[in-house]
Amino acid sequence: QISKMFGIAVVGVGIAGLARIRDLMNPMPSSPSEHLKLIGFVSRRSFGNIDEAKQISLEDALRSKEVHAAFISTENRSHEETIRMFLEAGKHVLVEYPMALSAKAAHELWEMAEQKGKVLHVEHIELLTEEYKQLKREVAGKDLVKGTLHFTGSALDETKSGFPAFSGIARLTWLIDLFGHLTVTSATREKQKDKNYSRMTVHFQTANKKPLTWIEERAPGMRREKKINFCFTSGCLEDFPQAPRSSVGLFMQDQNLFAKKLLGQVSKEELAAEKWRILRCLDLAEVIQQHCEEPEKIYS
Repeated sequence: QISKMFGIAVVGVGIAGLARIRDLMNPMPSSPSEHLKLIGFVSRRSFGNIDEAKQISLEDALRSKEVHAAFISTENRSHEETIRMFLEAGKHVLVEYPMALSAKAAHELWEMAEQKGKVLHVEHIELLTEEYKQLKREVAGKDLVKGTLHFTGSALDETKSGFPAFSGIARLTWLIDLFGHLTVTSATREKQKDKNYSRMTVHFQTANKKPLTWIEERAPGMRREKKINFCFTSGCLEDFPQAPRSSVGLFMQDQNLFAKKLLGQVSKEELAAEKWRILRCLDLAEVIQQHCEEPEKIYS
């Protein structure tokens, strides 16, 4: 029996795209990734070849019978359009988060994938880190009283990366995955254009009406880090639990998950839970953006 192979085109060769190319060319032995084969990569810049990987045009990637799926690693702004093109061409899609910069687009694309019977997989390596898995074990079964997740990082070009609630959706994903159904109670954003400084503050309520705060703060040269302060009835968690490094890279773990979906090895329940989480986070990101962009209410 010949094992089923899926041809892959990688679109975009930034840091993530290059990691994707490397992982496709060196799959983990006896893992689902052995069913994936790199056909070529697409970029607006011209490279010729990267190692053994050859550059192909977008038209070729869309038309080729050899290409069954696209790995989309372009800037956030162009995810939506690129996903749409590949789904329309009848290809499966793996895309880096966020899948789109509006909730409406995300729901439309998901529906389109379902109608065409194609896998639409959104990378969420932030859920695959050992640090996060350990945190999730630590939080499991505890009753939240209140919590804060504060992220800092260097400045982003929002014309490419989108509003901070979308570009920072990895943090939102953590909160939803840890604490379940959240609703936005308020959200504001402070910007200092001259300093290229941005600070978004979002207040949520859990299903049990407990307060959660997410702060996304960015400025040039600001250190990339996450600070947590989760208080439970049993005490507070202020530091990440110690976790060993995984022997398997995060992109490789994600690629294995995508390959499992192509091979039909992921349960309907898991797929449904993942779909709920992804679309819920995008819906919330949009609500947050609307709150932040509302003109100040003036009370007379």
